[in-house]
Amino acid sequence: MNAAERNYAIVTAAYWGFTLTDGALRMLVLLHFYQLGYSPFTLAFLFLLYEAAGIAANFIGGWLATRYGITRMLTVGLITQITGFTVLSFLDPGWSAAMSVAWVVLAQGICGVAKDLTKTASKSAIKVTADQAKNQGAGQLFKWVAWFTGSKNAMKGVGFFMGGLLLQTLGFQQALWAMAALLALVLVGVVSSLPKMMGKNKASKSAKELFAKNTGVNVLAAARVVLFGARDVWFVVGVPVYLYSQGWTFTMVGTFLAAWTIGYGAVQALAPAFVKRSDDGLSTEVPAARLWSALLALVPMGLAVAVAMEAPQLPWIVVGGLGVFGFAFAINSSVHSYLVLAYAGSEKAAEDVGFYYAANALGRFTGTLLSGLLYQWGGLLYALLGSALMLTVCWLTTLKLPQKRELQTTPV
Repeated sequence: MNAAERNYAIVTAAYWGFTLTDGALRMLVLLHFYQLGYSPFTLAFLFLLYEAAGIAANFIGGWLATRYGITRMLTVGLITQITGFTVLSFLDPGWSAAMSVAWVVLAQGICGVAKDLTKTASKSAIKVTADQAKNQGAGQLFKWVAWFTGSKNAMKGVGFFMGGLLLQTLGFQQALWAMAALLALVLVGVVSSLPKMMGKNKASKSAKELFAKNTGVNVLAAARVVLFGARDVWFVVGVPVYLYSQGWTFTMVGTFLAAWTIGYGAVQALAPAFVKRSDDGLSTEVPAARLWSALLALVPMGLAVAVAMEAPQLPWIVVGGLGVFGFAFAINSSVHSYLVLAYAGSEKAAEDVGFYYAANALGRFTGTLLSGLLYQWGGLLYALLGSALMLTVCWLTTLKLPQKRELQTTPV
């Protein structure tokens, strides 16, 4: 194993550990507060600062990773997550509902910063290590991105299951302490194993320069906003609450979401098998992004028709539709994750990646907010219609993706 492969393996393993606890956190908060009787909109509200904080964390995190090095930012992300878990564990059952919600939102905001600092640093590390391994072929970047993204999401699925299990066996507070201890071990591994200055480069000097340097990343970022909004608008609150309302237990809901996320991650890891690769890295990959966006938009449209017609065995139709949605969404997400690194410049890749994932966080924020609102207004039907509309916009946006790299990057 050469140095690039070693660093790739370390970064991937570290992000696995982070994602495991991040997925568990979402399930802990969702199930714990739904059990306490919180409404769908309030549940969505608990995650809003988590998502909003990620917008700023990604935007600034890319610049910080470029200036101070990827390893340092990965370290900061892990420490911040441990801090968020610790703050959340101090939640007092005797507090008022308003105080409890405010405390959870604050702690979630800290964890949102942690997640996206860690994600930006990790994804940027993949670009750096892949550039160091160019002798292994043109498809190396796509393979590494697909495996990293897919395995990370599979680990998130395991985290969903772990969150439910820890809540049931250890309780809310002890579960958070156990997760903080796990991350402390990951932190020690990162600090002792990765090159301290990995990815360090000359950072942009002004806020204006932080915006993506080329058309490809800008267009892709716009598509990413609506792509992830379209997922979360029915996945964050709508699906778990709907299934629970149909008689599913918390364990059943958590296990299903875990299985779905693991399967989704597996498809992401296998995405290169479904997308023909080109020598230039764009001429077949960009049309693939357009095709899979169009196919994905058809899924919530079809499900919305089934819900509106009150089709027989509707819960199982929703479950099956979610499986199809997960497959197509995984291919879309993996292709997008590859394209942003293909478009990104090598010298300031972390800044381009940070800008792109700020758009990703904006999409999650929008989807999370609408998930609670639309489900409260019109149930699963409204959530599905919102998803279909967003995906239609996503497909239209991908039509503007360039199929050739720009020869030089200029600030906008």
